[in-house]
Amino acid sequence: MRGLSLGKDGDGIEKEQQGSSNFSLLAKGDGSEVILQTIEKGKVFYVYPSEDAETLEFFYILEGECTSNVDEKNVVLKPGDYFYSQQLQDSVFFNVLTDIKMLWYTTKPAFHLISSMIGKLATVVKKVEEKDNYTYQHSGRVQKYCLQLAIMLKLSKDRLEDLYFAAAFHDVGKINIPEDILNKPGRLTDEEFDIVKRHSYDGYVLVKDLYYNNISHIILQHHERLDGSGYPYGLKEDEIMLEAKIIGIVDTFDAMTSDRPYRKGLDATIAMAELKRLSGIHYDAHLVDLFERALIVDGTLQPAE
Repeated sequence: MRGLSLGKDGDGIEKEQQGSSNFSLLAKGDGSEVILQTIEKGKVFYVYPSEDAETLEFFYILEGECTSNVDEKNVVLKPGDYFYSQQLQDSVFFNVLTDIKMLWYTTKPAFHLISSMIGKLATVVKKVEEKDNYTYQHSGRVQKYCLQLAIMLKLSKDRLEDLYFAAAFHDVGKINIPEDILNKPGRLTDEEFDIVKRHSYDGYVLVKDLYYNNISHIILQHHERLDGSGYPYGLKEDEIMLEAKIIGIVDTFDAMTSDRPYRKGLDATIAMAELKRLSGIHYDAHLVDLFERALIVDGTLQPAE
C-alpha cells in the first residue's frame, strides 16, 4: 500500500556493529530515524548532549535491564520503561545489567555517525583530495553552498539530507582517475577527458547501495546540463534532478574560482558572470539567482549598485 512500509523481525535498512553494540536502522524520514540497538551485559553506554539543543532522543526498553544514577538516585530501567533527552546539559551513562534491546528514536539523523559505509566513502573522498590538489576542501565548499540553497528553497528534511551527502560525495568517483590526469598542467586530450567524465558514473556505483536512496542518482547527474550538453547521458531540463542542478551550479563556480595546475582561479565576480551568461542554457536561472544572493550574503560577492 502506498505510504505504508512493513518490516519483519530481523529486517533493517542498514545494520552496523560497533564494539559491544549492534544497530539496525529500521526507518527514516523527515529528518527522524528509528534505530534498534542491542548492548551486551556488563557494558556501559552514554547519552550525550546534542549539538542541537532541540533534538529529541527517545529510548524504549524492549528487553533486558540497565541502571543509571539520576539526581543522585540509582534508577533501574526494565522492559516497558523508557527515557528521553532534550536540551540535555551533561552526559548520562547507563550500566547494562543484562543483555539489552531498545528502540532509539531521534529527531535528528544519527545513524550516519556509526555507518561504516559512510565512513569508507569519507575515506575515499580524503584519498581523492590527497591525489588532486584542486579537490582539497572542494567538497566541503560545495556542500556549504548547496545547503544554503536547499534552505532558501525550503526543501524537505529528507531532500536536504540527500543533498548534504550527495554534495559531500559528488566527486568520490574521481578515485579511479589517474593522478597524472587529475594534475595535468595543461589541456586534457579527448581521451583523457573521457576518463574524467566517468567519475559521475563511478561515483554512482560507489554510493548506490547507501541507505540515502537518492544520492546515487544526484551524483550521477551532477554534470548534466539543461540543454543536453552535459554527461554522462545528455539529460535535459526536467529530466535532471533539482539536487543535481544545484550541485552542478555550485561545483562549476568552485571549479572556476579555484587555482588549477594550469591557471589561477578566476575572481568570484567573473565566475558569477559566466554562470549568468549560461543561465537558462546550462544552468537553471532561478537557482543561479539564488546562488548569487547566497554569495552576496556571505560577502563573497558585492551587491550590485
